[in-house]
Amino acid sequence: MDTSTEGMLRSWAETYNDMQYFREDPLSFPAYYAGGLSSGQYTLKDVEVAAVFAAHLAWGRRAMIVRDCTRLFDEMGRRPYDYVMKGEWKDDPVSLHRTVKWSEAAGICARLKSLYEGMDSLESLSQDDFRVKVYGAKSDPSAPNKKINLLRRWMVRRDGKVDLGIWRNTDPKDLIIPLDTHVHAQATALGITGRKAKDLRTALEITSFFEDLFPGDPCLGDYALFGYGVTHPK
Repeated sequence: MDTSTEGMLRSWAETYNDMQYFREDPLSFPAYYAGGLSSGQYTLKDVEVAAVFAAHLAWGRRAMIVRDCTRLFDEMGRRPYDYVMKGEWKDDPVSLHRTVKWSEAAGICARLKSLYEGMDSLESLSQDDFRVKVYGAKSDPSAPNKKINLLRRWMVRRDGKVDLGIWRNTDPKDLIIPLDTHVHAQATALGITGRKAKDLRTALEITSFFEDLFPGDPCLGDYALFGYGVTHPK
């Protein structure tokens, strides 16, 4: 990749790592609860639960994601951790968001309740633990785990601009780019990857490229790719 393209990526990362572009975004939900930590209005567990669900619903048009996250957190009475621990969850076999049903959300609540009965934070869970013990999916060592890596980006990156930075025992250098169809297409168009499979190996290849560009903070590259998507619309 030539230096001019690298310069554009740095410029996009600087420009779009800004909350003005993410006010109508699933991140706004855990950010709302994180804003109440210092006053004691909300707890770390509220933020974690909000992040778990916002990341789980983060696919499709952002307006639809925000609409359906709003419905979910309204159902929770805006107290996500209390809702989980109370054990009385909406468990209907009807859509919450696209193919995600309310019954699936209830299953996540049940697993979270079980986890929180034995731990104070989800930070120590491995990616596969998140996949199996939170989201109820089968173990898959080759999966890119987009929503888990998105959640981890929110919770770990700590430059104070967009991401929340409240998991302090995880180093941002260990994060992996959240790989979805759009990120893959943008990275392919830029020549960052030539791999067609949207798997962990591809996510790690893209992450490795951004580790060279943004040492110690590879997920800053997520904002560079967001910037490419904004400046190169289909």
